[in-house]
Amino acid sequence: MKRSMQKVTSLLLMVMMLAMVVAACGGNNAKNNSANAGNSGKETQGEGSSGGKKTELLFWSPFSGSDGPFMKKIVDKYNNSQDKYKVNFVIQPNGEYYKQLDVALSTGKERPDLMIMHVDQVPTYQSKDQLQSVDELAATAGINSADFAEAPVKYATIDSKLYTIPLDIHPVVMYYNKDLFEKAGVTAPPTNRAEFDAAVEKLTDKSKGVYGYVVPTLWPQQFIFPSLVWQNGGELWNGTDVAYNSPEAVEMVQWLRDKVDKGISPANVQQDGENTLFLQGKNAIQFNGPWMKSQFDEAGLNYGVAVMPQIGKAKQAIYAGSHGFVVPKAVTDSNTLAGIGDFLKYVSGNSLDWAESGQAVASKTVMDSAEFKAMEFQSTVSQSFSSVQFAPNVLNWGTIVEPVWSELSNAILGKKSPQQAMDDAVAKSRQAMK
Repeated sequence: MKRSMQKVTSLLLMVMMLAMVVAACGGNNAKNNSANAGNSGKETQGEGSSGGKKTELLFWSPFSGSDGPFMKKIVDKYNNSQDKYKVNFVIQPNGEYYKQLDVALSTGKERPDLMIMHVDQVPTYQSKDQLQSVDELAATAGINSADFAEAPVKYATIDSKLYTIPLDIHPVVMYYNKDLFEKAGVTAPPTNRAEFDAAVEKLTDKSKGVYGYVVPTLWPQQFIFPSLVWQNGGELWNGTDVAYNSPEAVEMVQWLRDKVDKGISPANVQQDGENTLFLQGKNAIQFNGPWMKSQFDEAGLNYGVAVMPQIGKAKQAIYAGSHGFVVPKAVTDSNTLAGIGDFLKYVSGNSLDWAESGQAVASKTVMDSAEFKAMEFQSTVSQSFSSVQFAPNVLNWGTIVEPVWSELSNAILGKKSPQQAMDDAVAKSRQAMK
């Protein structure tokens, strides 16, 4: 009996010791899990089989519209494709993007490691010494500037150094209502001024409130007017001064005003009025950007897209914008820079998801793919790439050119003659330059 009691006592002691060991292990694991969850540094515990640490990258973009989920999809795919880096994707409100960026870059607080920048903003930020050249980063990652559309690469090369890796180019394009074209007997989208003028006359039916081409009085003239000026052999900037009161520019303003005078376009078109009429099937042609695709698709319009016709008499030229990746000069950590290069290398070969947002990508690898060529809309937009021009490479150009838009509106609405409106715009721009 005594021996039996000893056996039971020994067994109980063993069970108690085992329970203490299990509890101790559980406590340590809980502590470790809590520490990992609270880690907010540049490196986090990797989730791959290697068990190494991931270098985290903070990536900012202004894609607060319908395009945001497409970029997030690319980032998520990249993060899942490897165990070395983690890109933290942050979307800032588009309207506040550069204000937020200015604060982050000047104070260093929550500064991104990588950010999207419109190509025409690059000269200004480079002049403020806030961007670093991406040449070394690209070379290390195996990224070749020749693998991208030439226009943004050329524009963002300053003093022989490249400051952006292009993502896309978004030129003004021509949207047209296929149903109205068929009804009017217009068999193909116009490609030049004569064809355009003839087509819009056929397409106009005042008795039904249908117009061939509704002339916008404000946005998106920021894309239309420069295209017309360049097409007609004029310039916005002549190297030392604004130049949009030249005979070539004034002729194009008069051409726009003539559409109103002839009844091809209604008078007194309000902001976005041309788009409202297009959505209603009462405006046959609209010049706008690729970003309109999703709206027209959702509206169920039977529309087509084509390269903007050459209205001017000198050359084909199409105003465009471009998104690209830039790196703040303050980013110096070698692991961070290596991660940025690795991510951008991935994007350059895997930006088809971005094309699905309606954008024509700048990567030649993607543009040459069968999948991209099968995208009728995007591949049509890319046909403009050989003719695109960006805003003049002048510091603070947005502020300088701002007076043009209200004065152009005055001319289109008949409040001033085209010459007077452009003369006034030049005077105001010169004042802004002082």
